[in-house]
Amino acid sequence: MATFKHISSKNADYGAAEQYLTFEHDEFTMRPTLDENGRLVPREDYRIATLNCGGEDFAVACMRSNLRYGKNQKREDVKSHHYIISFDPRDGTDNGLTVDRAQQLGEGFCKEHFPGHQAIVCTHPDGHNHSGNIHVHIVINSLRIEEVPLLPYMDRPADTRAGCKHRCTDAAMEYFKAEVMEMCHRENLYQIDLLHGSKNRVTEREYWAQRKGQAKLDKQAAALPAGEQPTKPTKFETDKEKLRQTIRAALSSAVSFDDFAGKLLQQGVTVKESRGRLSYLAPEHTKPITARKLGDDFDRAAVFAVFEQNAARAVEKTAAIPEYPRSIRERLQSAKAAQNAPKQDSLQRMVDREAKRAEGKGAGYDRWAAVHNLKQMAATVSAYEQYGFTSPEQLDAAITAAYADLQDSTAGLKTVEAAIQGKKELQGYVLRYAKTKDVRDGLKAQKSDKAKAAYRQQHESDFIIADAAMRYFREHGIKKLPTYKALQAEIEQLTAQKNARYNDYREKKERVRELQTVKGNIDQIMRGAPSQQKRHEHDR
Repeated sequence: MATFKHISSKNADYGAAEQYLTFEHDEFTMRPTLDENGRLVPREDYRIATLNCGGEDFAVACMRSNLRYGKNQKREDVKSHHYIISFDPRDGTDNGLTVDRAQQLGEGFCKEHFPGHQAIVCTHPDGHNHSGNIHVHIVINSLRIEEVPLLPYMDRPADTRAGCKHRCTDAAMEYFKAEVMEMCHRENLYQIDLLHGSKNRVTEREYWAQRKGQAKLDKQAAALPAGEQPTKPTKFETDKEKLRQTIRAALSSAVSFDDFAGKLLQQGVTVKESRGRLSYLAPEHTKPITARKLGDDFDRAAVFAVFEQNAARAVEKTAAIPEYPRSIRERLQSAKAAQNAPKQDSLQRMVDREAKRAEGKGAGYDRWAAVHNLKQMAATVSAYEQYGFTSPEQLDAAITAAYADLQDSTAGLKTVEAAIQGKKELQGYVLRYAKTKDVRDGLKAQKSDKAKAAYRQQHESDFIIADAAMRYFREHGIKKLPTYKALQAEIEQLTAQKNARYNDYREKKERVRELQTVKGNIDQIMRGAPSQQKRHEHDR
C-alpha cells in the first residue's frame, strides 16, 4: 500500500536534508551515525537527483534563490517541504518495482506537481524499520523561482508566481494523495484509499513514541538474567492506544450515549459532545483528545452506529425463543444425529495390522482391526466383481480413466467459477460507475475550463472511481455497458451451472476414491496371501 506523507521544515540549513538522505542516521535521535574514526557513514544504496538547481548544489541553489527574492530570512519561515511516497513492501516481489523505477516515478511526480521549485529527489530501498518498503523522498525549497501554470490544487494567483512560496493546504494534500493513488493504479502497484480516514489515526509523534517505548522495554528485557521473566509488560502502548482500547471496551456493550459515558466514567475517562463532535479526556491528562486524532472509529457517527447495533442485538437476545413440542424436538434431534452419523456402508481402507503392532497398538485394537479387515475384504471383493474387473490391469485402467474424468470436471468447475468472478467484478464496476453519473453530468454543465478544473478538484474521489471503471471497460473491450439486473441474472445462471458441475465433481471424486480404495485393499490382500498360506500349512 503506497502512503503519502508531508513534513514542513523551518531549518535554514538546506544541506541537512541532503545529509540525511545520503548518510546513515539513528532512527530515534535523528543524529548522524559515525564510524570508529568519527566520520559519517554513507547509506549503502540510494538514488538521488536534483531539479531546477542549475548544476549547483541543492543547498547553494536554495540559499542563492532566497537571497535573490528576499524570502526565507526569518526564523519562523517554512524553508522547505518534505514529501515522502512509501510503496508497499510486496511491490518489489509481486509487481517488479525497483529502486531505479521508484526514482523515475518520484522525479516525474516532482516535475508534474512542484514545477518551478528547486528540489532534491532521493529513493531508499528500505524503511527505517527494515520493512523492505521502497520509498521516495522529495524535498523542495518553499520558494518558487519560475512562473508556473495554475495547477488543480492551487486556489490563488500567488500560487503560480515566481518569488512566492509553496503552500501545502488540506486541498493540496487531498489532490496529492489522489495523484499517488492514480500513479499506483497506472503502474499496477498495491494501493489503499488515501482519501478517507483510518480507523486508528496514528500521527508521526505517536508512531515514534511507540517505537522508542518498545525499544526501551526490549532493552530492559534483554538485560534480565537468563530464565527470569520481566515484571512489566513486554509490549509498549501509548496513552492514545490505551484510550482507544478503553473506548472500544465501553462501546462493545453500550446501547446509548448515556450508557457509553457511564461506562467510560468508571474507567476515569470523560466523553463530551460539542457541535456534533466527540472528545475524550483521559484521567492522566488535562486536555481532551478529539475523536479525529484517535481515528474514524471514535467519531460521533461511528459511535452512534454501534449504539444502534448493540441495541438491536440486545432485543434479539431478549426475544422469546419458541419451544418445540417434545415429539417434534425428538424427531429433529434424531434427524440431526442421523445426518451427523458417519456413513457405515462405504468402502474403507484395510488396516495394516503388522505396522500398527510395530507402532505399539494393543491386543484390543488388533482384534478390532481383524474384524474390520474381514468386513472390508468382503466389501472389496464385492465391489471388484460389481465393476466387472478380471485383472489388476483393468483396475489400473479404470483408475486412470476416472482420474482423467475428475480432472476434466475440476477444470470445468474452475472455468465456471472464473466466469462468475468476472461477472461479479464487472457488476461492481458498473455499479460504481453508475453512482458517479450525477457528478459526471455536473462536469458537463460547467462552462469554462477553470470551472471544470475546480469542479474536478471538488469531486476528485468520484472522478478517480469513474476513471478506474472506464479503464476496466476499455481493457476488457466493453463498449456497451450491461445493466446491473442483466449481470445478476447471468450470475444466477452461472451459479446454477456451478452447483450442477459441483455435484458431478463430487460423484467423480467419490468414484476415484472408491477405486483407489479397492486397489489398495486388493494389494494388501495379495501381500497377505503367502503368509496366510504358510499358516494354513502349519495348521495341517
